[in-house]
Amino acid sequence: MTKINIPNEYPVELTAPDLSPYEKGNTGIPYVWRFDSGKAGPNVMISAVVHGNEPCGAIALDWLLQRHTRPTAGTLTLGFMNIAAYDAFDPSDPNATRWIDEDFNRVWDIETLDGDRDSVELRRAREVRPALADIDYLLDIHSMQHLAPPLMMTGRHARAKALAAVVGVPDRAVGDAGHAAGRRMRDYGAFDDPGAKQTALLIECGQHWEASAGDLAKESAARFLVATGALSPEILEEFDGTVQPQTAYTVVEAVTIQSDRFVFAEPFHGGEIIAKKGTLLGHDGDEPVVTPEDDIMLVMPSKRLWCGQTAVRLALRDT
Repeated sequence: MTKINIPNEYPVELTAPDLSPYEKGNTGIPYVWRFDSGKAGPNVMISAVVHGNEPCGAIALDWLLQRHTRPTAGTLTLGFMNIAAYDAFDPSDPNATRWIDEDFNRVWDIETLDGDRDSVELRRAREVRPALADIDYLLDIHSMQHLAPPLMMTGRHARAKALAAVVGVPDRAVGDAGHAAGRRMRDYGAFDDPGAKQTALLIECGQHWEASAGDLAKESAARFLVATGALSPEILEEFDGTVQPQTAYTVVEAVTIQSDRFVFAEPFHGGEIIAKKGTLLGHDGDEPVVTPEDDIMLVMPSKRLWCGQTAVRLALRDT
């Protein structure tokens, strides 16, 4: 296992649920479940634990399965992704098990999936890949390294921002093109095809282990299922009925680290709005990194400041 040696500065408030009861699945793929309403409708999927140290998605799927959630139209697929990393999760060292060999959420380009490279994550991605083949709408549940406002990541296409607005939570939606280090699952196949109808969302529910992340994971899952027509609105009765108007942003630059010495100028957490163009954000080796426009929002500044990785994404509010 590749050890990720990042100190933890946040309390672990969430309890990762036991997923062993879901191991067999009912699709021929371990930990992947599909329920068919028998009525015409969309094929909808919610995925969780793409990263092994993000328990909020497991909490949401466990909640849906415990309440015997079934679609009122179309099909509903619930999938636990990087099980090997999730099973290795240790609350005393919670940053260590984001993955086993490599980031599960950077292997989803066709050439990599069809190629000869091997890892724990690639084997699992190839195993679950058939479950994504006919999905019309995907919600991939994640969380963040820092305490920061939750975000709905909508990819590059307007149809995903439109769906995010119907879901309604959280109150910030961010369009982006992903990472130079590799393709995310939410950008796999038709989800990132400008001419397709298939639509994927990726929610960042807050800091990995804060209690509110588990609550938002459940609420966003419920609202997504209602928004896509998979469930009737009754599932929303246990949540606060009010949602704030959503503000949409678009990433204008993803800062990819070019050296072995990247340092932020301040302890940024994400969600900060930097008023002035040219404000220093940090240094990549000897090169200064500055804001390219006025009123830039910082999106998920990383602790994994390694060459080739995304240090931070920079977004402008949509006009």
